[in-house]
Amino acid sequence: MINEVGQGVFSNAFSIESAKEGDLLFCFKGDSILVHGSEDSPTLPLYGELTPLCHHIFYMDGRGCYISEEMIAAPEGYYYTNAPALARNHSDRKTAFAVITAHQLSKWENSRAFCGRCGAKTKRSNIERAMVCPKCGLIEYPKICPAIITAVSHDGKLLMARNRHGTRFSLIAGFVEIGETFEETVKREVMEEVGLKVKNVRYFKNQPWGFSDTQMIGFTAELDGDEIPFTLQESEIAEAAWFSPEDVPLPASDISIASELIWDFLTRHGIERKNNT
Repeated sequence: MINEVGQGVFSNAFSIESAKEGDLLFCFKGDSILVHGSEDSPTLPLYGELTPLCHHIFYMDGRGCYISEEMIAAPEGYYYTNAPALARNHSDRKTAFAVITAHQLSKWENSRAFCGRCGAKTKRSNIERAMVCPKCGLIEYPKICPAIITAVSHDGKLLMARNRHGTRFSLIAGFVEIGETFEETVKREVMEEVGLKVKNVRYFKNQPWGFSDTQMIGFTAELDGDEIPFTLQESEIAEAAWFSPEDVPLPASDISIASELIWDFLTRHGIERKNNT
């Protein structure tokens, strides 16, 4: 998964230290990020090469990581590229995770530039990762939305569905609603999207997914009862099907918890994991 960079490599410890030469610098222009080097494996700028006004966001490999507070033009040898695409495709997992997490924080900071209660301009907190309203005192923390994703199985087959706006089959997923446990969300989402009841809902693992400000909580589950025709949620789901292990569409990459769940199902049914996913 994209967040698997090694124990102790990533640290979100809060700091107000100023950037020093050699620290990683993240310069965003909307969804684009400033880089240099080859387009196949671009490199992030270091503080010292560029010296914009910036503030600390986290540590990676013991090195401070900073977001530029200035929207700067690309100097000679640098260029802007799409940040989510870079994170999905970069060969180095640490760079990929750093980029998407920094992008997540950049979007949050920009969306909280003004207080949602009184409209005053907010300031960054000096004691924690938060935006604070100096007028009414409202404190806003980074946006993190819990969501579930589940691998539902029955008689050795895996349930997969295709979103109306996508081309690939994947697993059932959805956001947690007010008043729900994660397990209740699993049951509700499967019922809403394909009209099936599930049982034996078991926790698998979880993953921060900065692409959508989400914390993805993975589960496995089993069909409760006999196999019946799907009742699709037409506003979201184009089609659904039960796939035997040999026919399961393989994940395009290994950066997501969806790929972990799919390969968990496949390896339990004797399908060897591919090295290129």
